[in-house]
Formats: sequence, structure tokens, C-alpha cells
Amino acid sequence: MSAAYDELLEATIQHLEDLKSRGVRHLAVEPETLRALAQPVRLQSASFQPPMEPGRFPRPAVGAPQFPKTLMPAAEPNPREAGPNVEKAVGSSLAPSVETAAVPPPALESQAKAAAFASLRERALACRKCPHLVASRKTVVFGVGNPDAQLMFVGEAPGADEDEQGEPFVGRAGELLNKIIQATGLQRSDVYIANILKCRPDTPGEASGNRKPTPEEMATCIPFLHEQIDLIRPKVLVALGATAVDGLLGKTIGITKLRGNWKTYRGIPLMPTYHPAYLLRNQAMTEKRKVWEDMLAVMTKLEMPISAKQRNYFLRS
Repeated sequence: MSAAYDELLEATIQHLEDLKSRGVRHLAVEPETLRALAQPVRLQSASFQPPMEPGRFPRPAVGAPQFPKTLMPAAEPNPREAGPNVEKAVGSSLAPSVETAAVPPPALESQAKAAAFASLRERALACRKCPHLVASRKTVVFGVGNPDAQLMFVGEAPGADEDEQGEPFVGRAGELLNKIIQATGLQRSDVYIANILKCRPDTPGEASGNRKPTPEEMATCIPFLHEQIDLIRPKVLVALGATAVDGLLGKTIGITKLRGNWKTYRGIPLMPTYHPAYLLRNQAMTEKRKVWEDMLAVMTKLEMPISAKQRNYFLRS
């Protein structure tokens, strides 16, 4: 490689490190960018001027390697300066683009995987990055299920029952999720269940009730989930509810429009669907059927057998 290329690469790395130090956690990379970076670079001798200000690069001289513009990310909004729309602005930048799936590390042997999972659990249980959540939580709800599962469910955050028992989806919504899992022919122990947030969101001044996790809380906690996904390596992910979808995909168009449509997250097919709590509030057969159609699609993706009885669940005879 030429000196110009080395200088450009070093400056780019320094720029990204600067963004990281200022709190930027993710950047989007378009598919054409990845394709461009995969192409061999033809270099000629050229001079290069280092960036004059954060976030901007001068145009390299003729013959210098041209990095795609989408490699230059913009800093995330500062919650103290962005005004009343900060939650929407920050929330949309929580997750990488669904088209830019992260490449998981190599699969581990069984013993090494168990050790890595145990280490991850210990780090999650000891986490104190959100002092307000640490002060109010009873337990850290790490996750539960088969670490070799082909199917993984992702919710938003623990509720009161989960905080009490230290396990996700153990209340009424959890009972309904168990029934949905069993309807596919699997058991709860066959799948893995986790949340984006490992601690129950605090509710200051309230004796009961739940609140949505904030974008900042999800951004702080989601690296634990990423490690879980990379270790488990499921064949399919199911995102339960709008908040889980927002935290994973950064989508803001609503779960009603997203559910039933395959997405990709960290290189894994992702099915957004309604949260079981929604079905507890809305007992309409049509809504139950929508969730079941999503699960039929999941079963098909996993190449699971589907009986005529299963196909006809929640259909009027």
C-alpha cells in the first residue's frame, strides 16, 4: 500500500475514534459502500491532507483512494441540545442499518461457549452503568433458555414479575408466550428468551406499573444482547413488540406496518411481531391470527413441519 493510502486509513480510524469518544455508538454503512470497500484498490502516488475539522475530510489528490461518503458518519444528537424531539432522533440511531449485518465471531466449541456464556452472565449481573436502574432493581434479568437454540425471542425490558424472579417473560405475557411457543411444537426450554434491557426500568414515585426503556438505556445495555446473539447464533430472531423492534432496528413506522415482514439483524432473519401483552389487551381472533401467521413464517424459515391443524389456528370454520 502507498503512503497516501496509509495516511488516509489512519486519519479515518482517528476520526472514528474521535466519534466514539464523543458517544457515537453506531454508524450506518450502505450496501454499495461494503461492495466498494471489497474491491481491490488501484493506487498511484498522491499526497493527502489530514482532516481539517471533525467529521470532514478534504478531497484526496487525483489518484488517491476514494473512500465512499457513507463511511463518514455524523455524530449522534446530544440529548441536552437536540430539543423535544431527541428521543425520536436518538432512538432512530440506536441500531445499525438492517442491511449492514454485523459479522459474528467464529463459532466456539461447546466448552468454550459455555465458559463465554458464563463470563457474559457474570458481567451483566455486575453491571452498574445505569445508576438509577441499579438503585431500583431487585435482580438483573439476563435471559433464559437453550444457548444452542435455533429460535431466539427478544423483548424490551423486564417487568415487576421478571424483576422479582430474575427471568424474562414469567408474568401473564410470559404464560401466553409459552403457549405460542408450544403451539409451534417447541418448548420454552428449546428456545432462548432475552430482553434488550436487562434491568427493569425504574418508575420513581409509583408503586406499580411499567415504563418504556429510554433510547439511552437501550443503547447502554444492548451490547450484552449482541454478545448473547453472537454466542447463541440462532437461525431466526423474533422481536416482540414495538419497543423491541425500535431498539433493534431503529424503526419508527410502527409495529403494525412492520410485523409479518422479514428483516435482518446481525446477519440473522428477524421477524417483528406483536408483544404477547398486546394480545392480552386485544382478544380479537384476527389479532391472534396475525401473530400466529408470523410464527408460521418462522416455522417455515426453520424448516419445521406444519400440520393442517396448525395452519388453521384462529381461522373461522
